[in-house]
Amino acid sequence: MVNIVQNNVMRICVLLLVLSTFFQLNAQPEKEAQGRYVLVIHGGAGTILRSQRTAELEKKYTASLEQALAVGQSILEKGGKAIDAVEATVRLMEDNPLFNAGKGAVFTHEGRNELDAAIMDGNTLAAGSVAGVTTIRNPISAARAVMEKSEHVLLSGKGAEQFAKEHAIDMVDPSYFYTPDRWRSLQRALERDSLKQLKQQASLLKMAEENELIKKDRYGTVGAVALDMEGNLAAATSTGGMNNKKWGRIGDAPIIGAGTYANNATVAISCTGWGEYYIRLVMAKTISDQIEYANRSLQEAANEMVMVKLPKLGGDGGLIAVDKNGNIAMPFCSEGMYRGYIKRENYKAPIKKEVAMFKD
Repeated sequence: MVNIVQNNVMRICVLLLVLSTFFQLNAQPEKEAQGRYVLVIHGGAGTILRSQRTAELEKKYTASLEQALAVGQSILEKGGKAIDAVEATVRLMEDNPLFNAGKGAVFTHEGRNELDAAIMDGNTLAAGSVAGVTTIRNPISAARAVMEKSEHVLLSGKGAEQFAKEHAIDMVDPSYFYTPDRWRSLQRALERDSLKQLKQQASLLKMAEENELIKKDRYGTVGAVALDMEGNLAAATSTGGMNNKKWGRIGDAPIIGAGTYANNATVAISCTGWGEYYIRLVMAKTISDQIEYANRSLQEAANEMVMVKLPKLGGDGGLIAVDKNGNIAMPFCSEGMYRGYIKRENYKAPIKKEVAMFKD
């Protein structure tokens, strides 16, 4: 009888040991990811020319990118939400006249500043956007209000501005967005328009030359994507659009799935570049779908879309992305892209950070 009891006790002990080992092994990956956060930002692609590169200018952009990363990091490292981090990061960049968003927005053909922005929560797939607004200081916060305080996704123009007023979003006079550099950019574009018409009449302007004129001084965007300690993803994008744009043109930034997308099952993405091509490619959602349904890595999917399909259509630009596992992608096929990231794998791991403009 004693032997039977002893044997049963031994069996139970062995079983408990096996179960304990099993749970420890399965919990290991989760432990390794505890404390992990990632923030990736961009300040636009397509506007950077290596010929215009100066030490002073590079220093200004580097400092601005590092400030933006610091704002988002301060939220994420305390266990804050990815959605809060991307909004705060983009708000700071909207207030910086160096970037084509908010205070630094380019001008339309008529000499106005028309702003677009979008934000998306990867945990709920909730999203909000505003387009063509002229009096909202921080369009990204208006986009979040659309996401959280309305049954809609995208509001535009006067309606979006009225909604923002009713929800206590900071409003400004349109003159707030005036900056001398952006105004000069518009004047150069208007001059090129006149020159283009004259040359076309004389049949002297080739398509390739026309594209180069359009590409220079054309567009820019700011964006942020984040993965927080709870494993939630979020994306935010804001822009002044294309310099010298006409007829109420709207690009990819406020279009969910084109210039902005986040899904906890896959990836968070913010795009920058020639928006019409990103819309045609449904850029951000296509990358997410390739990850989810074709079992492709983030790097593979992002590189194929940005480095192959985008230039094949005639577009250029780049994007930033972070997937559900914390992997980062920042491909671009333009001459440069203001970009940076900060990440920590777990509580014990060192913090990694990088900011860059060109490929070298």
